Amino acid sequence: MSVTLVLLGAGSSSRFDLSVKKQWIWSADKPLWLQVLDDFANIYHFEKIIMVSSKEDIQAMDKFCQYQLIEGGNSRQESLKNALKFVETEFVMVSDVARCCLDVEMISRVIEAKKINSCVVPTLKMTDTAYYNSSPIDRECVKIIQTPQLSDTTLLKEALESSKEFTDDSSAIAFMGGEVIFVEGSVLAHKLTTIEDLKKLPCLKAPSSRPLVGFGIDIHGFEEGKEMVLGGVKIPSTFGFKAHSDGDVAIHAIIDALLGASGLGDIGEFYPDTSSEFKNIDSKVLLLDTVRKIATFGYEIGNVDITIIAQKPRLDKHKKEIRFELSKLLGITPNKINIKATTAEKMGFIGRSEGVCVEAVASLFYVDWRER
Repeated sequence: MSVTLVLLGAGSSSRFDLSVKKQWIWSADKPLWLQVLDDFANIYHFEKIIMVSSKEDIQAMDKFCQYQLIEGGNSRQESLKNALKFVETEFVMVSDVARCCLDVEMISRVIEAKKINSCVVPTLKMTDTAYYNSSPIDRECVKIIQTPQLSDTTLLKEALESSKEFTDDSSAIAFMGGEVIFVEGSVLAHKLTTIEDLKKLPCLKAPSSRPLVGFGIDIHGFEEGKEMVLGGVKIPSTFGFKAHSDGDVAIHAIIDALLGASGLGDIGEFYPDTSSEFKNIDSKVLLLDTVRKIATFGYEIGNVDITIIAQKPRLDKHKKEIRFELSKLLGITPNKINIKATTAEKMGFIGRSEGVCVEAVASLFYVDWRER
């Protein structure tokens, strides 16, 4: 009897007190979500593996894997419903990316206990005294519920079509009159919720310390009567850059260098010049959003080095101002930003004063969550 795995990871990590989403904590050279998926794939031959996440995360995740990626909803239940549309197997195993340390024996117990019209649930015994409101209760009657849970796919789909909200799959199956089968859980399946939980997850490795390097280049021709902005700084000129946005060629090159270092793609994928959303937009807004994405996905900026190739305008007296403006936008100290300017020796379209080219190199490092 075949099984599909659904891994839920569309949450906002609101209780995780880091700029990095917990899904994007790095373990060696893998983000957490990918480590969990690969670990599951190595434990059992699933018919299909589905990762549920946010639209923004999926745009990045797509660069890392060939698992099926599905956009989640505003709740766990909505996210699971979205995923179940693509599940055709008799059984579906559902887990949360936050339960990132997998116990092979526990998962085997869950799979071996599968049964039609049922849900198999790993549980732990309550070892501490338990109260309900102000009254003690028999802790032998209390179970701590974990994931992954294995359910009859048809029954789970039917349950989630009701208007009732369920906290997990077992409560949905029980609502439909199905059998809930309990198996022994594992202390390894500790859920990552707050930053303190990181200390309780032995499967997490230290992030790799190697630098990641990206290159970016952008070219724009001139347009008379348009304000010139370069590196976030207004440059006195009778012409600006011909572009869908404000045409800040330096910032565009930096964005591509950052996206290149992170392996996330290029500026056109995130801020296409075919979209009215970005018509005449201030490129500083795009850079700030890129920096936010970089931080969310677990990277921190090392340094940025740019070369501006322009016959005109002359930029010598503007380089320091550009350096300090970029420092504010990138969130790094000015000494980690280098600005070089040169001419094209009057050769080509740049030499004819028809436009400007900027090349950028950026380095990134994985955020070391152990130091936070």
